[in-house]
Amino acid sequence: MSGHPAAAAGFLIDAERAAWHDQSLWFMRQKRDAGSAIPEWESLRLAGQALKTHAMSRLADLLEEFERRATANGVQVHWARDAQAHNEIVLGILRSAGVTRVSKSKSMLTEECGLNPFLEAQGIEVVDTDLGERIVQLAKEPPSHIVIPAIHWKREEIGELFHRTMGTPAGETSPDALAAAARVHLRDALLNAGAGITGANALVAETGGVVVCTNEGNADLGMHSPPIHIACAGIEKMIATRDDLGVLLRLLARSGTGQPVTAYTTHVTTPRAGSAMHVVLVDNGRTKRLADATMRSALHCIRCGACLNTCPVYRRSGGYSYGHVIQGPIGAILAPAVDLDRHHTLPFASTLCGSCGDVCPVRIDIPAQLLAWRARSAAAGRLPRGYASIFPLLGRVLSKLDRYEFAARMARRFQKVIPASWLSGRWNPWTRPGRALPVIADESFREWARRAGRGS
Repeated sequence: MSGHPAAAAGFLIDAERAAWHDQSLWFMRQKRDAGSAIPEWESLRLAGQALKTHAMSRLADLLEEFERRATANGVQVHWARDAQAHNEIVLGILRSAGVTRVSKSKSMLTEECGLNPFLEAQGIEVVDTDLGERIVQLAKEPPSHIVIPAIHWKREEIGELFHRTMGTPAGETSPDALAAAARVHLRDALLNAGAGITGANALVAETGGVVVCTNEGNADLGMHSPPIHIACAGIEKMIATRDDLGVLLRLLARSGTGQPVTAYTTHVTTPRAGSAMHVVLVDNGRTKRLADATMRSALHCIRCGACLNTCPVYRRSGGYSYGHVIQGPIGAILAPAVDLDRHHTLPFASTLCGSCGDVCPVRIDIPAQLLAWRARSAAAGRLPRGYASIFPLLGRVLSKLDRYEFAARMARRFQKVIPASWLSGRWNPWTRPGRALPVIADESFREWARRAGRGS
């Protein structure tokens, strides 16, 4: 056992934490459901899907338009082919200004590029100012969720971490007290950093503007307090117009946290007087994905986290089991495009229940892409152990109705005579911690219909 299954098994050892993690994320899913209960929701999803499809179909033109508009606004635009180029561009900006301390807001792009360890190795202090990001940074961990990076931490553990790193009172567990301590701790970095680095939730070609959405306000301080603002964004964040932005913002907050809109939605088009603004546009494999007709719609993702919150596998296996900067169902289709050999187990980390596709605000067909990646894994000879022999056999059984019905009858009989404990040994991967074998119905629907005279 390796890859996602092994890492998930490690997470499930702590059954109490696994159950709490599951419940916390399902609460977020319920908030999403309440927030999306508006009459025009499906129309918004269709509009979101259309505007992202349109943007990706004209990406080269929109990128050039954005550069022209942003440059005319006094913004310096940089192009990065890959993560290394991105990191070196940021380092060059900081070194040219003599910056040794940076405040940074949440940015999955910089996590993808490994910016923090890169800058720290060059002697530049990086302070993550989002509370969840700061928690995992102090703990020397990566985020485990793209929206709620410290979702796997309990408040008692955060209290101990803050006591050890900030000097808060021992045993402090009050969320208000811990948040107040973090606010004081972060204020110096926000107000005295030499540069502020942010991500971008959207890049608007029509205005040359960068849009950043947060609920804490830390990104706004990071953009406006230091003399330099550096916005780092993947090229897939491009949209065409301000009208498109209106649709995107309504989808983003409702899908992520159930809010009508994030607490802070900041549009930045020009640097402040006497300051400098840079935008680093990053490819890092995105154009390669764009050329893949089967998988390109994964680039439409707006990083709301809704698919993570609903996924029964992610909720019960934790973010670190994915081994990739983006977790959950969307990570399971993005990671194999980066390195199929390393991430070949991720497309199988799914029940294919379809819930991820149902909640996606821009209607990415995640289940279809999971199936496509499974096929590619098989073609590359990277099926998980046992699948190569088991699934051809299952295919032969399921491809013929008489074989399927016979197998189902046998399974019902075996269920009645074989003790459940016999099926729950270490040999059976389906009865590892966190899993239970389904109870087979005494009668199939087809058998019931025949008996009731309602089918053949």
